Amino acid sequence: MNSTLNSQTDDVRELMAEIGRTAKKAAEALATAPTDAKNRALTEAAKALRARKAELIAANEIDMQAGRDKGLNDAMLDRLALDEGRIEAMAAGLDQIAKLPDPVGAIMDNWQRPNGLDISRVRVPLGVIGVIYESRPNVTADAGGLCLKAGNASILRGGSESFNSSSTILACMQEGLKQANLPAGAIQMVPTTDRQAVGEMLTMTGIIDVIVPRGGKSLVARVQSEAKVPVFAHLEGICHTYVNANSDPVMARDIVVNAKMRRTGICGATETLLIDKAAATSHLPGILDALAEAGCEMRGDEATCKLDARVEAATDEDWDTEYLDKIIAVKQVDGVEDAIHHINTHGTEHTDAIVTDDETAAETFLSRVNSAIALHNASTQFADGGEFGMGAEIGISTGKLHARGPVGVEQLTTFKYIVRGTGQTRP
Repeated sequence: MNSTLNSQTDDVRELMAEIGRTAKKAAEALATAPTDAKNRALTEAAKALRARKAELIAANEIDMQAGRDKGLNDAMLDRLALDEGRIEAMAAGLDQIAKLPDPVGAIMDNWQRPNGLDISRVRVPLGVIGVIYESRPNVTADAGGLCLKAGNASILRGGSESFNSSSTILACMQEGLKQANLPAGAIQMVPTTDRQAVGEMLTMTGIIDVIVPRGGKSLVARVQSEAKVPVFAHLEGICHTYVNANSDPVMARDIVVNAKMRRTGICGATETLLIDKAAATSHLPGILDALAEAGCEMRGDEATCKLDARVEAATDEDWDTEYLDKIIAVKQVDGVEDAIHHINTHGTEHTDAIVTDDETAAETFLSRVNSAIALHNASTQFADGGEFGMGAEIGISTGKLHARGPVGVEQLTTFKYIVRGTGQTRP
């Protein structure tokens, strides 16, 4: 390695070390910060986002043009885009987080021992949370706001494609912190697009308590492979909607179209439609017509291809693909057991839905699908912390330890035991 490269490496390492020191100090202050102060920081940040709307849109247009010049696909550009509606959604999300109960200090359980010891399990912040994300600049507000409410400092590393947008959002977040007399270092963004910064974050044991990656498969795979700190993540969102024979055809059509087409680039978008063979003639033509009209490409098994000439033959790979695009795989199955087997074989334990009027089938599906989120008669697009009433989410976790599903304020805390005695000694 030449001296220039050595110098660059040392510069990034020192930069991240300084950010880490600042975050650690801020986390100590936030751990005991009053609820009112945290809430004021959130509402003031929301005001700043609204007040600087024109500045945000201008910064985002710089990112959008750079993205178009780089050849980003439509799904990536959609994730990157900000408009008045999305800016208002960010601000409203911060206002909603402010209204949530403060989890810090909440008593989860309390009991007394025969020897008189009083024991409580109490929520406490995790400490410093690192968030690595691509494209979506709104994550800067969502992640920063959620971490703040839970008493955590955050180190945010947005993608290079959203650098200008995220930097402007960060300025609004830090303005809110200053208005509430909280340390501006409580929410920081890595001020470089150098990929080495990601590698540094993944190894900052003793500083960062958990890493949350939000992005494509390659990013999440790298984080899960290289991180030396705990990770909340999902690798892919291969989500399914299963239409049971005992279901309303209009409801099934509307749910499937929404689950696939509302926003194709989000992790909760349905990628595979499973439908009972018994419902193929009664339900499937209407669903396929609506998908085609919405501009969706359809790939299906042999039976579905025979039913509709617009459906291309699916390959084995299609059942294991997260398209994040206007493409859906369609397969006919032999009832709920067959659907569950397909989902548990090809799914990624993210989000899966059943459409049915049969309560027994619904309960079988909900209890046996190995997913973080299972829905009955609702679109998979509801896989979102905001829709769950969490204000927002920092990500979706498909892991089974600590946090699972939408990671909101409560999931960004841990707990400790508080034991109060009156002079007891152990015999």
